[in-house]
Amino acid sequence: MLFHKYLHLFFIIIFLNGFALSGQDRITGHNFATRSEIIGKRGMVATSHPLATQIGLDILKNGGNAIDAAIAANAALGLMEPTGCGIGGDLFAMVWDAESKNLYGINGSGRSPRLLTNDYFISNRIEKIPSYGPLPVSVPGCVDAWFSLHNKFGKTPMPEILAPAIQYAEEGFPVTELIGHYWQLSLQRLAGFPNVMETFSIDGKAPQKGDLFKNPDLANTYKLLAKDGKEAFYNGPIAEAIVNFIQGQGGFLSEEDFALHSSEWVEPVPSSYRGYTVWELPPNGQGIAAQIMLNILEGYQFSEDEFASPRHLHLVTEAKKLAFEDRAKFIGDPDFANIPLDQLLSKEYAAKRRSLIDSSRAGAFSYGTPNQSETIYLTVADQWGNMVSLIQSNYRGMGSGMVPPGLGFMLQNRGELFSLIPGDINEYAPGKRPFHTIIPAFVTKGNQPWLSFGVMGGDFQPQGHVQIIMNLIDFKMDLQEAGDAPRFSHSGGSTPTGNQEKNTGQIHVESDIPYETVRELMQMGHPVSFDLGGYGGFQGIMYDAARGIYIGASESRKDGQAAGY
Repeated sequence: MLFHKYLHLFFIIIFLNGFALSGQDRITGHNFATRSEIIGKRGMVATSHPLATQIGLDILKNGGNAIDAAIAANAALGLMEPTGCGIGGDLFAMVWDAESKNLYGINGSGRSPRLLTNDYFISNRIEKIPSYGPLPVSVPGCVDAWFSLHNKFGKTPMPEILAPAIQYAEEGFPVTELIGHYWQLSLQRLAGFPNVMETFSIDGKAPQKGDLFKNPDLANTYKLLAKDGKEAFYNGPIAEAIVNFIQGQGGFLSEEDFALHSSEWVEPVPSSYRGYTVWELPPNGQGIAAQIMLNILEGYQFSEDEFASPRHLHLVTEAKKLAFEDRAKFIGDPDFANIPLDQLLSKEYAAKRRSLIDSSRAGAFSYGTPNQSETIYLTVADQWGNMVSLIQSNYRGMGSGMVPPGLGFMLQNRGELFSLIPGDINEYAPGKRPFHTIIPAFVTKGNQPWLSFGVMGGDFQPQGHVQIIMNLIDFKMDLQEAGDAPRFSHSGGSTPTGNQEKNTGQIHVESDIPYETVRELMQMGHPVSFDLGGYGGFQGIMYDAARGIYIGASESRKDGQAAGY
Protein backbone atom coordinates (compact mmCIF):
# COMPACT_ATOMS: atom_id res chain seq x y z
CA MET A 1 0.00 0.00 0.00
CA LEU A 2 2.87 2.38 0.81
CA PHE A 3 4.38 1.73 -2.61
CA HIS A 4 1.09 2.61 -4.33
CA LYS A 5 0.81 5.78 -2.25
CA TYR A 6 4.24 6.99 -3.35
CA LEU A 7 3.59 5.87 -6.92
CA HIS A 8 0.47 8.03 -6.93
CA LEU A 9 2.47 11.00 -5.60
CA PHE A 10 5.14 10.35 -8.24
CA PHE A 11 2.60 10.61 -11.07
CA ILE A 12 1.15 13.80 -9.57
CA ILE A 13 4.64 15.33 -9.56
CA ILE A 14 5.26 14.22 -13.14
CA PHE A 15 1.89 15.68 -14.16
CA LEU A 16 2.61 19.03 -12.51
CA ASN A 17 6.07 19.14 -14.07
CA GLY A 18 4.41 18.41 -17.41
CA PHE A 19 2.14 21.41 -16.83
CA ALA A 20 5.11 23.61 -16.03
CA LEU A 21 7.05 22.55 -19.12
CA SER A 22 4.23 22.43 -21.61
CA GLY A 23 3.24 26.00 -22.35
CA GLN A 24 1.70 27.15 -25.59
CA ASP A 25 5.11 27.44 -27.30
CA ARG A 26 5.72 23.74 -26.84
CA ILE A 27 2.23 22.85 -28.06
CA THR A 28 2.39 24.98 -31.18
CA GLY A 29 5.64 23.29 -32.17
CA HIS A 30 3.76 19.97 -32.57
CA ASN A 31 6.85 18.04 -31.49
CA PHE A 32 4.92 15.01 -30.34
CA ALA A 33 6.06 12.22 -32.67
CA THR A 34 7.91 9.45 -30.83
CA ARG A 35 9.41 8.15 -34.08
CA SER A 36 9.41 8.86 -37.78
CA GLU A 37 6.57 7.83 -40.03
CA ILE A 38 7.11 4.52 -41.83
CA ILE A 39 7.17 4.81 -45.62
CA GLY A 40 6.79 1.98 -48.13
CA LYS A 41 5.97 1.49 -51.78
CA ARG A 42 4.59 -2.05 -52.11
CA GLY A 43 2.77 -2.58 -48.86
CA MET A 44 2.22 -1.52 -45.25
CA VAL A 45 0.95 -3.17 -42.06
CA ALA A 46 0.17 -1.44 -38.76
CA THR A 47 -0.95 -3.45 -35.73
CA SER A 48 -0.68 -3.30 -31.94
CA HIS A 49 1.92 -6.11 -31.80
CA PRO A 50 5.24 -6.18 -33.73
CA LEU A 51 5.08 -9.93 -34.40
CA ALA A 52 1.56 -9.62 -35.82
CA THR A 53 2.79 -6.79 -38.03
CA GLN A 54 5.63 -8.97 -39.31
CA ILE A 55 3.22 -11.85 -40.01
CA GLY A 56 1.04 -9.54 -42.08
CA LEU A 57 4.08 -8.20 -43.92
CA ASP A 58 5.28 -11.74 -44.71
CA ILE A 59 1.88 -12.54 -46.22
CA LEU A 60 2.18 -9.48 -48.46
CA LYS A 61 5.74 -10.32 -49.50
CA ASN A 62 4.65 -13.85 -50.41
CA GLY A 63 2.04 -12.55 -52.84
CA GLY A 64 -0.96 -12.23 -50.56
CA ASN A 65 -3.17 -9.18 -50.57
CA ALA A 66 -4.27 -6.79 -47.83
CA ILE A 67 -7.26 -8.93 -46.88
CA ASP A 68 -5.12 -12.05 -46.46
CA ALA A 69 -2.59 -10.12 -44.37
CA ALA A 70 -5.28 -8.56 -42.18
CA ILE A 71 -6.80 -11.95 -41.34
CA ALA A 72 -3.34 -13.42 -40.61
CA ALA A 73 -2.47 -10.50 -38.33
CA ASN A 74 -5.81 -10.71 -36.55
CA ALA A 75 -5.35 -14.46 -35.96
CA ALA A 76 -1.93 -13.74 -34.48
CA LEU A 77 -3.32 -11.00 -32.24
CA GLY A 78 -5.96 -13.40 -30.92
CA LEU A 79 -3.04 -15.44 -29.63
CA MET A 80 -0.60 -12.66 -28.71
CA GLU A 81 -3.03 -10.02 -27.40
CA PRO A 82 -5.89 -11.99 -25.83
CA THR A 83 -6.39 -9.05 -23.49
CA GLY A 84 -8.18 -7.28 -26.32
CA CYS A 85 -9.37 -9.71 -28.95
CA GLY A 86 -9.81 -13.27 -30.15
CA ILE A 87 -12.14 -15.52 -32.08
CA GLY A 88 -14.56 -15.46 -29.17
CA GLY A 89 -15.40 -11.87 -30.18
CA ASP A 90 -16.84 -9.79 -33.02
CA LEU A 91 -15.29 -7.98 -35.98
CA PHE A 92 -16.01 -4.97 -38.18
CA ALA A 93 -14.03 -3.95 -41.25
CA MET A 94 -13.91 -1.73 -44.31
CA VAL A 95 -12.10 -2.76 -47.48
CA TRP A 96 -10.99 -0.41 -50.24
CA ASP A 97 -11.04 -2.53 -53.38
CA ALA A 98 -8.59 -1.07 -55.89
CA GLU A 99 -10.11 -2.86 -58.87
CA SER A 100 -13.65 -1.54 -58.42
CA LYS A 101 -12.49 1.66 -56.66
CA ASN A 102 -15.17 1.05 -54.09
CA LEU A 103 -15.32 0.87 -50.29
CA TYR A 104 -17.01 -2.18 -48.77
CA GLY A 105 -18.11 -2.70 -45.18
CA ILE A 106 -18.75 -5.83 -43.16
CA ASN A 107 -20.60 -6.10 -39.87
CA GLY A 108 -19.35 -9.25 -38.16
CA SER A 109 -21.22 -8.85 -34.88
CA GLY A 110 -23.12 -11.72 -33.31
CA ARG A 111 -26.64 -11.88 -31.96
CA SER A 112 -28.09 -12.59 -28.53
CA PRO A 113 -29.32 -16.09 -27.60
CA ARG A 114 -32.76 -16.87 -28.99
CA LEU A 115 -33.63 -18.86 -25.85
CA LEU A 116 -32.95 -15.90 -23.54
CA THR A 117 -35.95 -13.58 -23.24
CA ASN A 118 -36.71 -10.47 -21.22
CA ASP A 119 -38.87 -12.59 -18.88
CA TYR A 120 -35.71 -14.17 -17.50
CA PHE A 121 -34.32 -10.79 -16.42
CA ILE A 122 -37.67 -9.67 -15.01
CA SER A 123 -38.29 -12.87 -13.04
CA ASN A 124 -34.76 -12.82 -11.63
CA ARG A 125 -34.94 -9.08 -10.86
CA ILE A 126 -31.88 -8.36 -12.99
CA GLU A 127 -31.78 -4.64 -13.86
CA LYS A 128 -28.48 -4.68 -15.74
CA ILE A 129 -26.85 -7.45 -17.73
CA PRO A 130 -23.70 -8.46 -15.80
CA SER A 131 -20.19 -7.92 -17.17
CA TYR A 132 -18.99 -11.49 -16.64
CA GLY A 133 -20.31 -15.02 -16.70
CA PRO A 134 -22.63 -16.65 -19.28
CA LEU A 135 -25.36 -13.98 -19.54
CA PRO A 136 -23.45 -11.32 -21.55
CA VAL A 137 -22.17 -13.87 -24.10
CA SER A 138 -23.49 -13.40 -27.64
CA VAL A 139 -22.59 -15.43 -30.73
CA PRO A 140 -18.95 -14.74 -31.71
CA GLY A 141 -18.88 -13.21 -35.18
CA CYS A 142 -15.14 -12.95 -35.87
CA VAL A 143 -14.61 -16.28 -37.65
CA ASP A 144 -17.56 -15.87 -40.00
CA ALA A 145 -16.31 -12.38 -40.85
CA TRP A 146 -12.83 -13.76 -41.64
CA PHE A 147 -14.24 -16.26 -44.10
CA SER A 148 -16.71 -13.77 -45.59
CA LEU A 149 -13.86 -11.32 -46.22
CA HIS A 150 -11.68 -14.09 -47.62
CA ASN A 151 -14.39 -15.48 -49.90
CA LYS A 152 -15.01 -12.05 -51.43
CA PHE A 153 -11.48 -10.66 -51.62
CA GLY A 154 -8.92 -13.25 -50.47
CA LYS A 155 -6.02 -14.50 -52.56
CA THR A 156 -3.94 -16.74 -50.28
CA PRO A 157 -5.43 -20.09 -49.12
CA MET A 158 -6.72 -19.93 -45.56
CA PRO A 159 -4.37 -22.68 -44.26
CA GLU A 160 -1.40 -20.50 -45.28
CA ILE A 161 -2.99 -17.45 -43.67
CA LEU A 162 -3.45 -19.23 -40.32
CA ALA A 163 -0.13 -21.11 -40.39
CA PRO A 164 2.02 -18.41 -38.70
CA ALA A 165 -0.38 -18.03 -35.76
CA ILE A 166 -0.57 -21.82 -35.41
CA GLN A 167 3.22 -22.06 -35.32
CA TYR A 168 3.53 -19.35 -32.65
CA ALA A 169 0.74 -20.96 -30.60
CA GLU A 170 2.59 -24.29 -30.61
CA GLU A 171 6.16 -23.03 -30.17
CA GLY A 172 5.47 -19.99 -28.03
CA PHE A 173 5.96 -16.24 -28.45
CA PRO A 174 7.53 -13.63 -26.13
CA VAL A 175 4.95 -11.50 -24.33
CA THR A 176 5.37 -7.74 -24.76
CA GLU A 177 5.44 -5.25 -21.90
CA LEU A 178 2.08 -3.50 -22.07
CA ILE A 179 0.14 -6.61 -23.03
CA GLY A 180 1.78 -8.43 -20.12
CA HIS A 181 0.56 -5.69 -17.78
CA TYR A 182 -3.05 -5.97 -18.99
CA TRP A 183 -2.78 -9.77 -18.97
CA GLN A 184 -1.96 -9.71 -15.28
CA LEU A 185 -4.88 -7.39 -14.52
CA SER A 186 -7.26 -9.60 -16.50
CA LEU A 187 -6.27 -12.78 -14.69
CA GLN A 188 -6.65 -11.10 -11.32
CA ARG A 189 -10.25 -10.36 -12.28
CA LEU A 190 -11.11 -13.61 -14.08
CA ALA A 191 -9.06 -16.30 -12.33
CA GLY A 192 -12.10 -17.78 -10.59
CA PHE A 193 -13.86 -18.78 -13.80
CA PRO A 194 -13.43 -22.29 -15.23
CA ASN A 195 -10.46 -22.98 -17.55
CA VAL A 196 -9.13 -19.41 -17.39
CA MET A 197 -5.90 -20.13 -15.56
CA GLU A 198 -5.36 -23.43 -17.36
CA THR A 199 -5.56 -21.61 -20.71
CA PHE A 200 -3.98 -18.22 -20.05
CA SER A 201 -1.40 -18.67 -17.28
CA ILE A 202 2.08 -20.16 -17.00
CA ASP A 203 2.22 -22.40 -13.93
CA GLY A 204 -0.64 -20.49 -12.36
CA LYS A 205 0.78 -17.01 -12.99
CA ALA A 206 0.13 -14.40 -15.66
CA PRO A 207 2.94 -14.27 -18.25
CA GLN A 208 5.20 -11.26 -17.89
CA LYS A 209 7.30 -9.31 -20.36
CA GLY A 210 9.62 -11.67 -22.21
CA ASP A 211 7.97 -14.88 -21.03
CA LEU A 212 7.33 -17.43 -23.78
CA PHE A 213 3.63 -18.26 -23.88
CA LYS A 214 2.11 -21.23 -25.71
CA ASN A 215 -1.52 -21.97 -26.44
CA PRO A 216 -1.75 -25.47 -27.95
CA ASP A 217 -5.54 -25.52 -27.61
CA LEU A 218 -5.84 -22.42 -29.79
CA ALA A 219 -3.40 -23.97 -32.28
CA ASN A 220 -5.73 -26.97 -32.59
CA THR A 221 -8.75 -24.71 -33.01
CA TYR A 222 -7.00 -22.77 -35.78
CA LYS A 223 -6.06 -26.08 -37.44
CA LEU A 224 -9.74 -27.06 -37.48
CA LEU A 225 -10.62 -23.74 -39.11
CA ALA A 226 -7.84 -24.17 -41.67
CA LYS A 227 -9.09 -27.66 -42.52
CA ASP A 228 -12.89 -27.36 -42.34
CA GLY A 229 -13.51 -23.63 -42.63
CA LYS A 230 -16.14 -21.71 -40.71
CA GLU A 231 -18.41 -24.77 -40.63
CA ALA A 232 -16.19 -26.18 -37.88
CA PHE A 233 -16.99 -23.11 -35.80
CA TYR A 234 -20.70 -22.64 -36.48
CA ASN A 235 -21.95 -26.11 -37.38
CA GLY A 236 -19.31 -28.43 -35.97
CA PRO A 237 -17.28 -29.38 -32.92
CA ILE A 238 -16.39 -25.84 -31.86
CA ALA A 239 -20.03 -24.72 -31.71
CA GLU A 240 -20.94 -27.90 -29.85
CA ALA A 241 -18.21 -27.35 -27.27
CA ILE A 242 -19.20 -23.71 -26.72
CA VAL A 243 -22.91 -24.48 -26.36
CA ASN A 244 -22.35 -27.35 -23.94
CA PHE A 245 -20.07 -25.23 -21.80
CA ILE A 246 -22.24 -22.10 -21.76
CA GLN A 247 -25.43 -24.00 -20.98
CA GLY A 248 -23.57 -25.87 -18.25
CA GLN A 249 -22.69 -22.48 -16.75
CA GLY A 250 -26.35 -21.39 -16.78
CA GLY A 251 -26.29 -19.56 -20.12
CA PHE A 252 -28.57 -19.78 -23.13
CA LEU A 253 -26.55 -20.01 -26.35
CA SER A 254 -27.79 -22.85 -28.56
CA GLU A 255 -26.51 -24.70 -31.60
CA GLU A 256 -29.30 -22.99 -33.55
CA ASP A 257 -27.82 -19.59 -32.63
CA PHE A 258 -24.54 -20.64 -34.20
CA ALA A 259 -26.09 -22.28 -37.26
CA LEU A 260 -28.17 -19.17 -38.04
CA HIS A 261 -25.32 -16.70 -37.64
CA SER A 262 -23.98 -14.77 -40.62
CA SER A 263 -22.04 -11.56 -41.15
CA GLU A 264 -23.68 -8.71 -43.05
CA TRP A 265 -22.17 -6.73 -45.91
CA VAL A 266 -23.15 -3.12 -45.32
CA GLU A 267 -22.73 0.20 -47.12
CA PRO A 268 -20.22 2.44 -45.33
CA VAL A 269 -21.73 5.80 -44.40
CA PRO A 270 -20.05 8.97 -45.76
CA SER A 271 -19.89 12.45 -44.30
CA SER A 272 -17.79 15.41 -45.37
CA TYR A 273 -15.26 17.35 -43.31
CA ARG A 274 -13.39 20.26 -44.90
CA GLY A 275 -13.12 18.65 -48.32
CA TYR A 276 -12.45 15.09 -47.08
CA THR A 277 -14.98 12.26 -46.93
CA VAL A 278 -15.02 10.41 -43.61
CA TRP A 279 -16.49 6.90 -43.78
CA GLU A 280 -17.93 4.95 -40.85
CA LEU A 281 -20.01 1.79 -40.68
CA PRO A 282 -23.73 2.12 -39.94
CA PRO A 283 -25.27 0.99 -36.61
CA ASN A 284 -25.28 -1.18 -34.54
CA GLY A 285 -21.82 0.41 -34.13
CA GLN A 286 -21.20 3.92 -32.85
CA GLY A 287 -19.29 5.26 -35.88
CA ILE A 288 -21.88 7.88 -36.72
CA ALA A 289 -21.20 9.53 -33.35
CA ALA A 290 -17.79 10.57 -34.72
CA GLN A 291 -19.47 11.95 -37.85
CA ILE A 292 -22.03 13.90 -35.80
CA MET A 293 -19.15 15.43 -33.83
CA LEU A 294 -17.26 16.39 -36.98
CA ASN A 295 -20.38 17.92 -38.54
CA ILE A 296 -20.81 20.12 -35.46
CA LEU A 297 -17.12 21.06 -35.36
CA GLU A 298 -17.02 21.89 -39.06
CA GLY A 299 -18.94 25.04 -38.22
CA TYR A 300 -15.91 26.37 -36.35
CA GLN A 301 -12.50 27.34 -37.73
CA PHE A 302 -9.33 26.25 -35.95
CA SER A 303 -5.92 27.74 -36.54
CA GLU A 304 -2.89 25.45 -36.46
CA ASP A 305 -1.64 26.94 -33.18
CA GLU A 306 -4.94 26.31 -31.37
CA PHE A 307 -4.12 22.65 -30.68
CA ALA A 308 -4.71 21.87 -26.97
CA SER A 309 -6.10 25.37 -26.39
CA PRO A 310 -9.10 25.84 -24.09
CA ARG A 311 -11.28 26.59 -27.14
CA HIS A 312 -10.16 23.37 -28.87
CA LEU A 313 -10.91 21.10 -25.90
CA HIS A 314 -14.10 22.93 -24.97
CA LEU A 315 -15.71 22.79 -28.42
CA VAL A 316 -14.73 19.15 -29.03
CA THR A 317 -16.07 18.18 -25.60
CA GLU A 318 -19.39 19.99 -26.17
CA ALA A 319 -19.74 18.36 -29.60
CA LYS A 320 -19.07 14.98 -27.98
CA LYS A 321 -21.75 15.53 -25.34
CA LEU A 322 -24.32 16.34 -28.02
CA ALA A 323 -23.31 13.39 -30.23
CA PHE A 324 -23.32 10.91 -27.37
CA GLU A 325 -26.81 11.90 -26.29
CA ASP A 326 -27.94 11.09 -29.83
CA ARG A 327 -25.88 7.89 -29.67
CA ALA A 328 -27.74 6.75 -26.56
CA LYS A 329 -31.13 7.56 -28.08
CA PHE A 330 -30.81 6.46 -31.70
CA ILE A 331 -28.11 3.77 -32.15
CA GLY A 332 -29.12 0.11 -32.00
CA ASP A 333 -29.62 -2.91 -34.22
CA PRO A 334 -31.20 -1.59 -37.46
CA ASP A 335 -33.06 -4.90 -37.84
CA PHE A 336 -35.12 -3.93 -34.79
CA ALA A 337 -35.55 -0.17 -35.27
CA ASN A 338 -35.75 2.57 -37.87
CA ILE A 339 -32.64 4.71 -37.35
CA PRO A 340 -32.81 8.21 -38.92
CA LEU A 341 -29.25 8.21 -40.29
CA ASP A 342 -29.78 10.80 -43.01
CA GLN A 343 -31.27 13.26 -40.55
CA LEU A 344 -28.68 12.65 -37.83
CA LEU A 345 -25.85 13.25 -40.31
CA SER A 346 -27.33 16.24 -42.12
CA LYS A 347 -25.53 19.59 -41.97
CA GLU A 348 -28.84 21.22 -41.02
CA TYR A 349 -29.16 19.01 -37.96
CA ALA A 350 -25.53 19.74 -37.06
CA ALA A 351 -26.22 23.48 -37.19
CA LYS A 352 -29.24 23.00 -34.95
CA ARG A 353 -27.19 21.08 -32.40
CA ARG A 354 -24.25 23.48 -32.69
CA SER A 355 -26.49 26.39 -31.72
CA LEU A 356 -26.87 24.83 -28.26
CA ILE A 357 -23.16 25.24 -27.48
CA ASP A 358 -22.07 28.12 -25.27
CA SER A 359 -18.54 29.05 -26.32
CA SER A 360 -17.61 30.07 -22.77
CA ARG A 361 -19.44 27.60 -20.54
CA ALA A 362 -19.75 23.83 -20.10
CA GLY A 363 -23.23 22.57 -20.91
CA ALA A 364 -25.47 19.62 -20.15
CA PHE A 365 -27.53 18.37 -23.09
CA SER A 366 -30.25 15.96 -24.11
CA TYR A 367 -30.71 14.08 -27.37
CA GLY A 368 -31.94 15.97 -30.42
CA THR A 369 -35.09 15.62 -32.50
CA PRO A 370 -34.14 14.71 -36.06
CA ASN A 371 -37.02 14.23 -38.44
CA GLN A 372 -37.90 10.57 -37.92
CA SER A 373 -38.49 8.45 -40.98
CA GLU A 374 -11.18 -2.82 -24.86
CA THR A 375 -10.33 -4.12 -28.71
CA ILE A 376 -7.55 -4.37 -31.29
CA TYR A 377 -7.31 -2.35 -34.46
CA LEU A 378 -5.14 -3.08 -37.49
CA THR A 379 -4.80 -1.76 -41.00
CA VAL A 380 -3.08 -3.19 -44.09
CA ALA A 381 -2.35 -1.92 -47.60
CA ASP A 382 -0.95 -3.94 -50.51
CA GLN A 383 0.92 -3.49 -53.79
CA TRP A 384 -2.32 -3.44 -55.81
CA GLY A 385 -3.82 -0.54 -53.87
CA ASN A 386 -6.20 -2.51 -51.68
CA MET A 387 -6.56 -1.27 -48.09
CA VAL A 388 -8.22 -2.83 -45.04
CA SER A 389 -9.42 -1.09 -41.89
CA LEU A 390 -10.24 -3.80 -39.33
CA ILE A 391 -11.22 -3.76 -35.67
CA GLN A 392 -11.92 -6.76 -33.45
CA SER A 393 -12.67 -7.19 -29.78
CA ASN A 394 -13.94 -9.28 -26.88
CA TYR A 395 -15.20 -6.08 -25.17
CA ARG A 396 -14.04 -5.93 -21.52
CA GLY A 397 -10.40 -6.90 -21.90
CA MET A 398 -10.24 -10.65 -22.27
CA GLY A 399 -14.03 -10.94 -22.27
CA SER A 400 -16.69 -12.67 -20.20
CA GLY A 401 -14.49 -15.11 -18.27
CA MET A 402 -16.15 -17.95 -20.18
CA VAL A 403 -13.43 -20.23 -21.64
CA PRO A 404 -14.84 -23.40 -23.22
CA PRO A 405 -12.57 -26.34 -22.40
CA GLY A 406 -9.97 -27.31 -24.98
CA LEU A 407 -10.50 -24.39 -27.40
CA GLY A 408 -7.92 -21.86 -26.24
CA PHE A 409 -10.01 -18.67 -26.33
CA MET A 410 -12.43 -16.68 -24.21
CA LEU A 411 -15.93 -15.64 -25.27
CA GLN A 412 -16.93 -12.00 -25.53
CA ASN A 413 -19.26 -10.13 -23.18
CA ARG A 414 -20.82 -7.79 -25.75
CA GLY A 415 -24.30 -8.60 -24.48
CA GLU A 416 -23.57 -6.41 -21.48
CA LEU A 417 -24.20 -3.43 -23.77
CA PHE A 418 -27.92 -4.15 -24.13
CA SER A 419 -30.33 -2.00 -22.17
CA LEU A 420 -32.99 -3.63 -19.99
CA ILE A 421 -35.19 -0.53 -20.01
CA PRO A 422 -38.43 -1.13 -21.96
CA GLY A 423 -38.67 1.00 -25.07
CA ASP A 424 -34.97 1.81 -25.43
CA ILE A 425 -33.68 1.38 -28.98
CA ASN A 426 -30.99 -0.91 -27.56
CA GLU A 427 -33.40 -2.89 -25.34
CA TYR A 428 -32.52 -6.57 -25.09
CA ALA A 429 -34.35 -8.94 -27.43
CA PRO A 430 -33.59 -12.53 -28.51
CA GLY A 431 -31.60 -12.79 -31.73
CA LYS A 432 -30.58 -9.12 -31.61
CA ARG A 433 -27.18 -7.49 -32.08
CA PRO A 434 -26.11 -5.28 -29.16
CA PHE A 435 -24.86 -1.72 -29.42
CA HIS A 436 -21.20 -1.92 -30.40
CA THR A 437 -18.30 0.34 -29.48
CA ILE A 438 -15.73 -0.95 -32.02
CA ILE A 439 -15.54 1.11 -35.21
CA PRO A 440 -13.03 1.07 -38.08
CA ALA A 441 -12.61 4.30 -40.04
CA PHE A 442 -11.62 5.30 -43.57
CA VAL A 443 -11.09 8.67 -45.25
CA THR A 444 -11.10 9.44 -48.96
CA LYS A 445 -10.27 12.60 -50.89
CA GLY A 446 -11.27 13.15 -54.49
CA ASN A 447 -12.48 9.53 -54.87
CA GLN A 448 -9.04 8.27 -53.85
CA PRO A 449 -8.17 6.46 -50.60
CA TRP A 450 -6.39 8.82 -48.22
CA LEU A 451 -6.39 7.24 -44.76
CA SER A 452 -7.25 3.88 -43.20
CA PHE A 453 -7.20 4.17 -39.42
CA GLY A 454 -8.75 3.30 -36.10
CA VAL A 455 -8.46 4.17 -32.43
CA MET A 456 -9.16 1.48 -29.84
CA GLY A 457 -10.81 2.19 -26.53
CA GLY A 458 -14.55 1.70 -25.93
CA ASP A 459 -16.44 4.99 -25.61
CA PHE A 460 -13.27 6.89 -26.52
CA GLN A 461 -13.29 5.60 -30.10
CA PRO A 462 -15.49 8.28 -31.72
CA GLN A 463 -13.59 10.92 -29.73
CA GLY A 464 -10.33 9.40 -30.93
CA HIS A 465 -11.47 9.42 -34.55
CA VAL A 466 -12.31 13.10 -34.28
CA GLN A 467 -9.00 13.98 -32.62
CA ILE A 468 -6.93 12.14 -35.24
CA ILE A 469 -8.81 13.78 -38.12
CA MET A 470 -8.54 17.23 -36.57
CA ASN A 471 -4.84 16.72 -35.85
CA LEU A 472 -4.23 15.90 -39.50
CA ILE A 473 -6.56 18.38 -41.20
CA ASP A 474 -6.94 21.30 -38.79
CA PHE A 475 -3.60 21.20 -36.98
CA LYS A 476 -1.46 20.02 -39.93
CA MET A 477 0.32 17.18 -38.10
CA ASP A 478 1.94 14.24 -39.84
CA LEU A 479 0.49 10.77 -39.30
CA GLN A 480 2.81 9.66 -36.51
CA GLU A 481 2.48 12.96 -34.70
CA ALA A 482 -1.30 12.88 -35.02
CA GLY A 483 -1.30 9.57 -33.14
CA ASP A 484 1.26 10.51 -30.50
CA ALA A 485 -0.10 13.99 -29.72
CA PRO A 486 -1.58 14.37 -26.21
CA ARG A 487 -5.20 13.37 -25.98
CA PHE A 488 -8.22 14.20 -23.90
CA SER A 489 -11.54 12.46 -23.40
CA HIS A 490 -14.90 13.17 -21.89
CA SER A 491 -16.92 10.82 -19.71
CA GLY A 492 -20.47 11.16 -18.47
CA GLY A 493 -23.87 11.63 -20.05
CA SER A 494 -26.46 9.13 -21.23
CA THR A 495 -25.43 5.65 -22.40
CA PRO A 496 -26.92 3.03 -24.75
CA THR A 497 -27.39 0.71 -21.75
CA GLY A 498 -30.12 2.98 -20.37
CA ASN A 499 -28.16 5.24 -18.02
CA GLN A 500 -29.49 8.80 -18.15
CA GLU A 501 -27.18 11.52 -16.84
CA LYS A 502 -27.85 15.18 -17.47
CA ASN A 503 -24.67 16.80 -16.23
CA THR A 504 -21.48 18.31 -17.61
CA GLY A 505 -19.49 15.11 -17.06
CA GLN A 506 -15.73 15.21 -16.75
CA ILE A 507 -12.77 15.90 -19.03
CA HIS A 508 -9.74 13.62 -18.68
CA VAL A 509 -6.39 14.88 -19.99
CA GLU A 510 -2.90 13.55 -20.61
CA SER A 511 0.00 15.36 -18.96
CA ASP A 512 1.10 17.35 -22.04
CA ILE A 513 -2.16 19.30 -22.10
CA PRO A 514 -1.06 22.73 -20.81
CA TYR A 515 -1.90 23.92 -17.33
CA GLU A 516 -3.34 27.13 -18.78
CA THR A 517 -5.84 25.05 -20.75
CA VAL A 518 -6.87 22.99 -17.73
CA ARG A 519 -7.30 26.07 -15.57
CA GLU A 520 -9.49 27.84 -18.14
CA LEU A 521 -11.60 24.72 -18.72
CA MET A 522 -12.27 24.55 -14.99
CA GLN A 523 -13.30 28.21 -15.04
CA MET A 524 -15.77 27.32 -17.81
CA GLY A 525 -17.37 24.75 -15.51
CA HIS A 526 -15.65 21.59 -16.75
CA PRO A 527 -14.44 19.17 -14.06
CA VAL A 528 -10.96 18.10 -15.26
CA SER A 529 -8.76 15.22 -14.12
CA PHE A 530 -5.42 13.75 -15.12
CA ASP A 531 -5.55 10.09 -16.14
CA LEU A 532 -2.73 7.82 -17.31
CA GLY A 533 -4.95 5.62 -19.48
CA GLY A 534 -8.23 5.50 -21.34
CA TYR A 535 -7.07 7.20 -24.53
CA GLY A 536 -7.14 4.20 -26.85
CA GLY A 537 -4.51 3.04 -29.30
CA PHE A 538 -4.04 4.34 -32.84
CA GLN A 539 -2.84 2.60 -35.99
CA GLY A 540 -2.99 4.24 -39.40
CA ILE A 541 -1.93 3.98 -43.04
CA MET A 542 -2.07 6.99 -45.35
CA TYR A 543 -1.92 6.73 -49.14
CA ASP A 544 -0.02 9.42 -51.04
CA ALA A 545 -1.65 9.11 -54.48
CA ALA A 546 0.65 11.65 -56.13
CA ARG A 547 3.79 9.65 -55.32
CA GLY A 548 2.24 6.20 -55.08
CA ILE A 549 3.54 5.49 -51.55
CA TYR A 550 2.10 4.38 -48.23
CA ILE A 551 2.83 6.12 -44.92
CA GLY A 552 2.30 4.10 -41.74
CA ALA A 553 2.13 4.98 -38.06
CA SER A 554 1.67 3.15 -34.77
CA GLU A 555 1.35 5.25 -31.65
CA SER A 556 3.55 4.94 -28.57
CA ARG A 557 0.76 4.10 -26.12
CA LYS A 558 0.72 0.49 -27.38
CA ASP A 559 3.34 -2.20 -28.05
CA GLY A 560 2.60 -1.97 -31.77
CA GLN A 561 4.51 -1.37 -34.96
CA ALA A 562 3.98 -0.11 -38.48
CA ALA A 563 6.17 -1.71 -41.15
CA GLY A 564 6.32 -1.50 -44.92
CA TYR A 565 8.37 -2.62 -47.88
